[in-house]
Amino acid sequence: MLHRKDLGWLIPFLLYLGLTIRLITFHVSTKYITKPIAIVWDKAVKGPSNLIPQKFRMPLAGAGTIFVFIIGAFASEESDDNTRENRAISLLGLVIFIGAFYITSRNRKAIQWQTVIVGMLAQYLVALFVLRAKAGYDIFNFIAFLAKSLLGYAADGTNFLTGANAFELNWFLIGVIPPIIFFIAFVQLLYYWGTLQWFIQKFATVFFYTMKVSGAEAVVAAASPFVGQGESAMLIKPFIPHLTDAELHQVMTSGFATIAGSVLSAYIGMGINPLALISSCVMSIPASLAISKLRYPETEEPLTAGKIMIPEDEGEKPTNSLHAFANGSWLGLKIGAMIASCLLCILALLGLFNGVLGWWGRYFSIANDDGSPKLTIQFILGYLFYPIAFLLGVDRKGDPSTNKKAGADILKVSQLIGIKVVANEFVAVSNPQFSITPRADIYI
Repeated sequence: MLHRKDLGWLIPFLLYLGLTIRLITFHVSTKYITKPIAIVWDKAVKGPSNLIPQKFRMPLAGAGTIFVFIIGAFASEESDDNTRENRAISLLGLVIFIGAFYITSRNRKAIQWQTVIVGMLAQYLVALFVLRAKAGYDIFNFIAFLAKSLLGYAADGTNFLTGANAFELNWFLIGVIPPIIFFIAFVQLLYYWGTLQWFIQKFATVFFYTMKVSGAEAVVAAASPFVGQGESAMLIKPFIPHLTDAELHQVMTSGFATIAGSVLSAYIGMGINPLALISSCVMSIPASLAISKLRYPETEEPLTAGKIMIPEDEGEKPTNSLHAFANGSWLGLKIGAMIASCLLCILALLGLFNGVLGWWGRYFSIANDDGSPKLTIQFILGYLFYPIAFLLGVDRKGDPSTNKKAGADILKVSQLIGIKVVANEFVAVSNPQFSITPRADIYI
């Protein structure tokens, strides 16, 4: 009530509601809540759906999903950079992508269409909730504010080590690597307390029951945006030797579809909108499950089918919270050093490739008007990924007032996609124009 004017009623309500529910569940079993919910679900959802003949259920569900997509895309008002024409192209791109995955599916007859339909629909509904509903925007914006504030405290430790003037240099090594180290250490502390496992298990339950995936797949998919690809797989370490090929495919897909918490901290440190990052990560969870099961459907019997569990870590456990935090800081230092060294080597290698390409380009008279090299990695990738950028619905029209040519935005987005695939996301985000170009003195 005290903060209803500056925070609104929604955020404090949800915060205290979550704390209250957690305190109650320490002493009262959740079965008294989940069982009534299951009964209502069976009566209100499963009951009516069972009245529909089996052969018509999935077609009707697919048609309903398409209807939601069309209404959601064209009902809302237009803006200069979000026209209905662009949305139509995005929907066309979605159809083409899904069709391509279906055609190249490992076993089209084994596709579990409930997973695909629910996954794509859930992704779309999350997007509508965040972008079109004020409540959704406020919730995710508050989460983004908390994430940005948490990572901002890494500056206190960096300031002690380097001094306040170091931040004026805008170095990646100073502005991005320390928040990564701090975030990983903090995650290890949450893992020691059991908070992270509890949250991931509850989060995974939603995907387990709605999308009919195995318990291992649900846990990894739910954990990937928060702890990273490798760490999320470690949550199911005892089951890894027993995973089916489809489950292994899903584990990899979830990792590549989202960004790790350390990368999230790096993005926020580079000034990227935290709201867009967090909402896109949550949207990618059901989408990764849908695409993985479309491309590589399950044909075996998973060991964790029908149950969700996160086994205890068999390694050496920290003796206390400080020990866990110290171990996390050491792990964060190793990951931060690995990121920095990989960036150094990859960018140097790409510079070498650009040097060779630029030499051959000048040899065949492929150069800019000022004589600088034109044939580069980003030049090639820009046109290679041009169709994908077009199908995403990127603006195709130019702007005479700013001398922007038609298709300029598509080319820029396609370059960013290609650079992220070949190099990494840090290069694509920190320098959209990809400043690694051949040295001029090579061509003298």
